Order: sequence, then C-alpha cells, then structure tokens
Amino acid sequence: MRIRLLILLGIVGMNAVGMSIVLPLLPFLVGKYLPPQQVVVGMSALMSVFAVCTFIASPILGALSDRYGRRKILILSLLGSVSGYILFGIGGALWVLFLGRIIDGLTAGNISTLFAYVSDSTMPEERTKWFGYMGAVMGIGLLAGPALGGLLGAVSLSLPFFVTAGIIFLSVIAVYFWLPESLPQVKRSQPDFNIIAHLKSFKDISLLFVSGALFFSGLEIFQFNFTIFLKDLFKWGPAYIGALLTLAGACDILSRALLLPYLLRRFHESTTGMIGLVALAGGLALIVVSALMSSVVLIVLAVICILGGEGLFDPVYNSRLSQSVDESKQGKLQGVNQSLQSFTRVLVPLGAATVYYYSPGALYIIASLIIILSIIIYEKSVSHRGHR
Repeated sequence: MRIRLLILLGIVGMNAVGMSIVLPLLPFLVGKYLPPQQVVVGMSALMSVFAVCTFIASPILGALSDRYGRRKILILSLLGSVSGYILFGIGGALWVLFLGRIIDGLTAGNISTLFAYVSDSTMPEERTKWFGYMGAVMGIGLLAGPALGGLLGAVSLSLPFFVTAGIIFLSVIAVYFWLPESLPQVKRSQPDFNIIAHLKSFKDISLLFVSGALFFSGLEIFQFNFTIFLKDLFKWGPAYIGALLTLAGACDILSRALLLPYLLRRFHESTTGMIGLVALAGGLALIVVSALMSSVVLIVLAVICILGGEGLFDPVYNSRLSQSVDESKQGKLQGVNQSLQSFTRVLVPLGAATVYYYSPGALYIIASLIIILSIIIYEKSVSHRGHR
C-alpha cells in the first residue's frame, strides 16, 4: 500500500512540475495575439474559461470515477491535459489557446481523482498526513517548474508547452503500468451527474463545505492580488516579488511535510485545522497593518502565517471531508469539492479587483473577516459532528 502511495506522489510531482513550467510564459504567449494593454484581460479570460469548465466537469468526472474506477478517469484527465498543452504549443491563433483550456478544463478530474485514490488507499487516521504530503510534493513541483520553464522559454516560446505535455504523458504511462486500481468492483456506485443532488446528499457536512468555501475565498483574494499589492504599495520589482514567492512556496512545503505531522502527533486533527485557520487570519491582518506602515518585516511574517496556515488547514479539511462518506462516494465528494473551489476562482477575482481599486487595505480587511467567519463555522462543524 505504501509503495502505491509513493508512486502516486511521484505522479503528483510530475504533474506539478509540468503544469508550472508554462506559468512564466503565459503572458508572452498571449501577447503574440493581443496588444500589450489587453494581455491581462486575455489571461483572465483564459483562467476564467478553465475555472468554469472545471466547475462543470469535476462533479461529473468524480461520479464517473465512483462507477468505473479511479485509474480510467485519471488517465482520461491526464490525456486531456496533454491535448490542451499540445494545442498551446501549436498556437497560431487566440481561439486555439481557448480550445486548449476548454479541453483541459472539461477533463480536469485529475486532482479530485487523486484525492479519492488516497482516500481509498489509507485509513482515516492517516489521510491528513498523506494529503499533506501530496500538497508538499505539489509545492516542490510548483517551485521547480517556473525556473525550468524560463530556461526552456529562452530557447523557444512553444518548447515549454510541448515539454509539459511530455511530462504529463509520462504520468499517463506511470498510471497505466504501475498504479493499480484502488476502488474494488463491489464498492462502485451508479453515477449521478446532478450537482445540486450531490450537494444535498452531503447535507450532513454542509457546515464543513461552507467553512471550506470561505477558506478558499479568503485565500484566493491573497493569491490573486498579492503580487499587485507588492508592486503598487511597496514598489517592488520582479526580483523582490519572486524572492518572496519562493519563501511562500518553501513555507507551504515545510508546513505540510514537517509541521503538520508534528502537530498531528500532539493535537487532535480538528485542533490542527483550527490552528491553520487562525494563522491564516492573522497573516491577512498583518497585510492590512503593512499597508499602513509599509513594513517589509510584517509582509514576510504575513507570508509565513498565510502559507503555513494554508498548509495546515487544507489537508485537515480534505481529510475530514473524505471521512464523511464511504469509498463508493469519494469521487463524487472530491468532484463537488473541486467544483466549489473553481466557483470561487471565477467569482472572487472579479469582486477583489473592484474592492482593490478603491482601497487595497479594505480588500485584506474583507479577506480577514472571511477567514474569521470560516473559523466560526468550522468550529460549529466540529461541534456538530464531534471529533472523528
């Protein structure tokens, strides 16, 4: 079983490296088809199209994985990503890029299926730790990928996209030959593609879902806006911002790989999740103060708290979700969860941009209040269901 999970972590790492290779190149690729003042709009549109497609497809692919098994859906999702990145590499017109994102989004079930696979393959008391390891491996890949992408992009703007397609195709081969099916035939269920019905079927964990949605909303504000905040208020350039984002990635990896297992040995799982939320709220509040005082020290402390808090709460949240249903519904559950995250990625940037236009500080006050509300609802969900 442990060997199976280690293979899975290797697949997660390859996907993270592959997907992050292209991040430094997207503005330049979109800039081939749009004037400079419209590049931001074009990138936002590509991100929104992908998020909308993921919102639609994730519950469907999750339900299909409950019926036909994890391996088949995982291979389908990875092949969709391969096709999308090949289209990006071919390019030639803006609509080709949108087609690539649509195909990738409509087959974007790899994350939810991977989480369902871990849920199938671990005991409930081990899931938080393994979800943390998955996040840490993703973080390592996301740190390494952009540097490799910059080097490849210096050779050819299209090359990183073909390399990404190749790396993800290696994941397909790894799944096909080395990753056994985790969901036995006797535990499979008939697919149901009604997302409203899915949400109703999980009404017992509705408070946990709401707390998670608020968590992702507050975090999305930070992820969407933080580099703009540093550029506008601190007048930082790419070098300083890049260094701080590297620190952010390191904090995320360390919190998931080292701090999370340490805390789980000393505190209950739900308490560890609460520590993460409180740290996240405190970090967002520090950004508010830094906007008034222009303190670099406060910004660094804020990043440590925010990424450390995310690294603690996210695995706990996913673990508590997975423990709420049996194996026959893990795909459906994780699909709904990924769909809700995609929904926040569509709506939150629009509202955040509007608030930021009037007051950068007010945006992070709102983000802090959102996380405080998440803390309150999370506490109620823990009290409602009891410690598990």
